[in-house]
Amino acid sequence: MKLKLGIQIALLLLIVFLSYELYQSIKEPIVFKNEKDKRYDAVINRLKEIRALQIAYKQRHGLYSDNWDTLIHFAKNESFRVVKAIGTRPDSIATDAEALAMGLIKRDTLYVSVRDSLFKAKMHIDSLKFVPFGKGEIFFLAKDTIRTSSGVTVPVFEANVHNSVILNGLSKKEIINMNAEAKKLKRFPGLKVGDVKEPNNNAGNWE
Repeated sequence: MKLKLGIQIALLLLIVFLSYELYQSIKEPIVFKNEKDKRYDAVINRLKEIRALQIAYKQRHGLYSDNWDTLIHFAKNESFRVVKAIGTRPDSIATDAEALAMGLIKRDTLYVSVRDSLFKAKMHIDSLKFVPFGKGEIFFLAKDTIRTSSGVTVPVFEANVHNSVILNGLSKKEIINMNAEAKKLKRFPGLKVGDVKEPNNNAGNWE
């Protein structure tokens, strides 16, 4: 009788254990995806801000920057050029260039504060270089110049961060699977904007 009861208890415990393992195997990918999506959204928003700052910096200085101190100083203290159209182009005129030649509109060049134009009023610009959820890790930043197939030399930049930083503390198995899939598809295993190996019009790899 005791042996039979012992077997029943063991079977019950085995069923509970297997049920728990099944629950965890279903739950873990869902929890991972939800947290991954939240972190990816935050990092993508930060990379978009970095891209906007780099574009403004290049407009003012002619090249991109690969130095965070330089970029942050620029964001806090400098301005960039904005060309504003004054007047209205009639529908009968095909292009602004024609309207400009006819004197119907004119261009006015303004210099606006980088801080006021690109960033929210309460944003701490010093935090721009830090990866959201990255526990103090900083975005990799690089610049270069590339000669295109047409023989034109163009400046390029890149800012990126690996999945191991974005997703730190989450399921290692899921991160390994993500990185393996990225490698298989010859994609960057994380998030990046711009590219220092080939011009891509400052696109992000999520776009």
